[in-house]
Amino acid sequence: MDGNGHSPDVLPPFARGSVSTPSGRIAYRERGDGPVALFVHGVLLNGHLWRHQLRQLSDLRRCIAVDLLAHGDTEIAPDQDVSVTANAQMLVEFLDALGIDRVDLVGNDSGGGVAQIFAALHPQRVRSLVLTNCDTHDNWPPEAFKPFLEMAAAGGLRDVLQGMLADKAVYRSPQALGPAYEQPQALSDESIEIYLTPLLRSEQRLSDFQRFLAEFDPAHTLRIEPQLKALQAPTLIAWGTDDVYFDLKWSHWLAEAIPGTRRRVELEGARIFFPEERWAQFNTLVREHWQTNA
Repeated sequence: MDGNGHSPDVLPPFARGSVSTPSGRIAYRERGDGPVALFVHGVLLNGHLWRHQLRQLSDLRRCIAVDLLAHGDTEIAPDQDVSVTANAQMLVEFLDALGIDRVDLVGNDSGGGVAQIFAALHPQRVRSLVLTNCDTHDNWPPEAFKPFLEMAAAGGLRDVLQGMLADKAVYRSPQALGPAYEQPQALSDESIEIYLTPLLRSEQRLSDFQRFLAEFDPAHTLRIEPQLKALQAPTLIAWGTDDVYFDLKWSHWLAEAIPGTRRRVELEGARIFFPEERWAQFNTLVREHWQTNA
């Protein structure tokens, strides 16, 4: 623990902020100066996923980790669109509100799908792109995540989230988020609370998140495939090989589809949230990509 009671895993080395946009009041974390790098998280998480990137890459970039619609501290209107396409549009509005023209874009999981849509529709705003294990083409929702989606559709979301908060071992279990981590026992209780507590903050927030899950539809990524196949932004594809959600073959699909791909890297034995677990290895790859291509 530090002097403020934080464990090293969650020690906040960043400034917190929020900005008003047509999509709502969007929350974010940031650290550093210079060209902007924008980090986009996936389902159930928030900008906390990228704490190690903000801590270690801010010597090269102004690193910003945004909270997606229906996640974290972002505040939105009831019943507004929270799909991945709506989130990509939110990123446009978010950058406009902060006066940011171009970014080095980094996405994971659902955030990787959002990043692809943003980059495909707004290529002039992408200095470089990094995609990790994520929604791609028609590969989502993943088979391994469908039981969670079915549970949410059946009305069990509140009880499941409350159960994971009350007993963090449930979050880490093979029946919940355990398969997303190489070493689920290493994730701190405090990090789990940072991820899940906002999802239960109010009835609206729970409803917003349930709608986010209900919007999982590969039509969003299929729609932008022609533009993605014309994307020239220098792209790094970094993929964990032991991911039960997104098979390694999708890293090949992305590398072949995006003409700007410079490198495809396999992280042996890593799982979907490896930017959090193997942050030092991942940060080295990102740093090299930026220094070489952006």
